[in-house]
Amino acid sequence: MGIMHRNHPLRIFGVSGLLTLVLGIWVAWVGGIEALWIYLILVILEITFSFDNAIVNSRILMRLSRYWQALFLTVGIFFAVFVVRFLLPVLIVVVATKLNFIEVIGLALRAPALYAAELHHAEPLINAFGGTFLVMIGLSYFVDSEKDVHWLTHVEKALARVGNVRYIKLAVVLLATLVISLTVDPGLRDLVLWSSIFGIVLHVGLDGISTLFGDGNSKKKSKKPTQLVGMAAFAMFAYLQVLDASFSFDGVIGAFAITSGVLLIMAGLGAGAVWVRSLTVYLVRTGTLAKYRYLEHGAHWAILALGALMLAKLYHLELPEWATGSLGLVFIVAAVTTSVLEKRSKK
Repeated sequence: MGIMHRNHPLRIFGVSGLLTLVLGIWVAWVGGIEALWIYLILVILEITFSFDNAIVNSRILMRLSRYWQALFLTVGIFFAVFVVRFLLPVLIVVVATKLNFIEVIGLALRAPALYAAELHHAEPLINAFGGTFLVMIGLSYFVDSEKDVHWLTHVEKALARVGNVRYIKLAVVLLATLVISLTVDPGLRDLVLWSSIFGIVLHVGLDGISTLFGDGNSKKKSKKPTQLVGMAAFAMFAYLQVLDASFSFDGVIGAFAITSGVLLIMAGLGAGAVWVRSLTVYLVRTGTLAKYRYLEHGAHWAILALGALMLAKLYHLELPEWATGSLGLVFIVAAVTTSVLEKRSKK
């Protein structure tokens, strides 16, 4: 047998499969068959919620060198598993309650049911921040006067024309933030307002940093994107971590609806996150975005939908977890199908 090509799926997904297997064996040894079954459900939950995240990440990752791509799969995995899916929820509970960091860690490890209850209590903060951040990402893709490839033609062309108005995205989201903060439950108004503003500021700040260090307009399909180096590459790497965090919130909340075991949740969602990151690298190295013309469009519609659903939760309007996770896949499958049919019609 010859040497396996570095872009071969077994090389890209090998670490994901091995880690999933090792964690699965550990979960079964500690908790038995029932825990193993929950672990597998959590892995699938994470992949389902974050599939569109992988597509969006791949557009950014293709502008980074193989060195940064390797960091995305190594250092980034530590960040995704330990920081985003353990420490970040802990910090959210700290902010939303009067407990200190050590007390919340104690709750997470020794009284997971109470920790889950506190995390659900902090859900408005999560939904306001995460929903606003994701909506900003979606609008930034569609409300762009230089965007010339459209999937949902009439809607996307109209959004692109709106992009001619300077700062229109920021104005619309700020107005929506104000309206939401004035119409949610009175006890949540300040929390929702400041959480949403933080989401806006974080997105604008990261976008500004990427522009400052030469990100340019990577949406232009006619130009081959230049590879980022130095601080520009670091800024994009940091942006990928924040993007991953914003997508993880719904998965973490949904996981506590299945089990209150914090370590089990970390194992299941962590393994799923590794698969998503491997998928991102696979999409980059196989040029999948170029093969499916509207794949990126579908992913950004899915992001807008997820952001809108998170904001809708502030009004106690919720879809079942399976429906929320499946919605993104519906957009992506539709975009891939349209891409394939269009390509065949042109032959």
